[in-house]
Amino acid sequence: MRPDLPGRGATTNPPNRYEPFHVELDPDPDVDVDREAGETPTLYYRDASRTVLAENNSPDVGFRFSLNPYRGCEHGCVYCVHPDTPILHADMGWRPIGEVRVGDVLFGFDEFPAPGRTRKFRPAVVEAVWWSRRPSVRLVTERTEVVTTAEHRWLQARDFRWSRTHQLVPGRRLRYVPIVRENFDDDYRVGYLAGMTVGDGTFRYQPGWRSARLGFPASYWRVALADREPLLRLVEFLARFQVEVFLRRFDGGPGARRVIEKVEVRSLTRLEIIHALLSAKPDSRNYRRGFLAGFFDAEGHNGDALRLAQVDVSVLERVDRYAASLGFRFELELRPGRASTLRLAGRLVDRMRFFSTCRPAIARKIGALYGREMNADPEAVVAVEPGPVADVVDIQTSTGTFFAAGLATHNCYARPSHEYLGFSAGLDFERRIMVKDDAPELLRKQLSAPRWQPQVVALSGNTDCYQPVERRLRITRRCLEVFAELRNPVSAITKSALVARDADLFAELARHRAAHVLFSVTTLDPELARRMEPRAARPERRLEAMAVVAGAGVPVGVMIGPVIPGLNDAEIPRILEAAARAGAQSASWVLVRLAKPLDDLFDAWLAEHYPERRERVLARIRDTRGGRISDARFFHRQRGRGEYAEQIASLFAVTARKLGLDRRLPPLETAAFRRPARAGEQLPLL
Repeated sequence: MRPDLPGRGATTNPPNRYEPFHVELDPDPDVDVDREAGETPTLYYRDASRTVLAENNSPDVGFRFSLNPYRGCEHGCVYCVHPDTPILHADMGWRPIGEVRVGDVLFGFDEFPAPGRTRKFRPAVVEAVWWSRRPSVRLVTERTEVVTTAEHRWLQARDFRWSRTHQLVPGRRLRYVPIVRENFDDDYRVGYLAGMTVGDGTFRYQPGWRSARLGFPASYWRVALADREPLLRLVEFLARFQVEVFLRRFDGGPGARRVIEKVEVRSLTRLEIIHALLSAKPDSRNYRRGFLAGFFDAEGHNGDALRLAQVDVSVLERVDRYAASLGFRFELELRPGRASTLRLAGRLVDRMRFFSTCRPAIARKIGALYGREMNADPEAVVAVEPGPVADVVDIQTSTGTFFAAGLATHNCYARPSHEYLGFSAGLDFERRIMVKDDAPELLRKQLSAPRWQPQVVALSGNTDCYQPVERRLRITRRCLEVFAELRNPVSAITKSALVARDADLFAELARHRAAHVLFSVTTLDPELARRMEPRAARPERRLEAMAVVAGAGVPVGVMIGPVIPGLNDAEIPRILEAAARAGAQSASWVLVRLAKPLDDLFDAWLAEHYPERRERVLARIRDTRGGRISDARFFHRQRGRGEYAEQIASLFAVTARKLGLDRRLPPLETAAFRRPARAGEQLPLL
């Protein structure tokens, strides 16, 4: 059975570190069960406790009381295609998505361009793969087709916007690169050997030659290069023909600047086999593909143009003939007295087609395409047809993008408290939510009590008060109505755009200097946001909500948290600039805290989503925690210590000062608080 990965932040449910907390939990009859097959439902439980305000005595937290309508946090769309769908890998090979593995590198591009710029090609590391069964949709274009799902997103050609499959209609144009699915066979292997030998090899042997000790010339075949990939390929290909060779260090002399390795054959028996292979020259497409790949690895360059160089013009003429037979047009650039070149004519997509057709081995040369403007052809949609329920594959990449069937496509600190309720801090924290449906009534009772001294209440102090289900239950809004009626000051923090719905109530409180709203923004990278906070509002939606609340006259601030060294700390200036444009008046930040069992959960999350960054991120966290992964001491846990922590603090301080965000929000006041009259008391006239 394939694992069920429902688009949550955690993928496991670690054991509770404590004995279960024995409370009676009445299941909510209105369970929010995800309808799609294979998804994990979110379950809601009634919180039957008789108190509503939690008291906090931590000296480094700026509030005493907090209100938590929900405990647990649900804050993931799934984009899938059929397992047979070819996707473009970084080596320019097209292979089925069903064969992809975590850690594979694909050929991707920017999900969104930098401001004022265009999208660029980027390497895309596969960070997660999962299978499911879903209703399928057949998307047909002029040159390709793909079985996908209705929610899968595709990049439009006209305005470069993302559109879901169900939004596409015939005539709509998408971005497309040619699909070339080629395999290696013996003709290709012989061609590659020949191309490498002609380009940068040395072959001294004639049939009938014997040992040099008998007076014959020294016989050998050798290829020496600084790049290892073609040498390893030669080792693999020659083994196919019973020629065993090994990589060895090549002595380039005292002036050599780079480490050079070689593959070499001196055995007369094996040289005879190599001679036969090089003399064969089969007239086949795959031989010509292999020859061009080997010659490019030996003598090719991929910079402002793709060029192949050689002093012997007759060799370049042979290369040109082979390329023309495969549909490529090269232009000869004669350079008397030095190496002449062949330049590939056409656009960047022609280079991509060359690499996909010929499949050279040197990743460095292919990787020169990264950072170049995304150049893809428009491809018209012909039909979008509903299909049956089918197996589909979803992947997550570091860029959030990849090419499928030729088309450009897309693909928290409160957890430990859940263990006190008898749940796990992993998936339980996201899918088992405690709901305090009587919170407004309990809040009114507590604020009306004579012993209540009006003071700021944090909304919320543990988990986000704007859970997705709040849109339906409206518990937070009803609590705000109580705060507004009694004019008790409240400071809210959220990462949900739903807060904009309640701008009217915050505005009413703000007229009495009794409301602040802080927006938690961890990243502006949509893909990182989806990994870290898979069910929270997208960063741009939070900023839009911030602008709405600020426009209503409510003081708003931005809280960058958690700051994760080596993952999102470099985004601090961009986040502050975006928040300032949205109306923020103040800013703060908090360093990631990894108390038990978050350390293990976070480690597993990094291993799954960012394996290439895992060691670096954990090392930098330790740098800010005195060599440990966590530091629970007051006044240290929020900011960390050490050189790297100081660098983060300095980056934040300099940017905040530049943008005018280095000040506190106006202090909240209690002067307007009014306690409701108890039964039998006369209401005040004013």
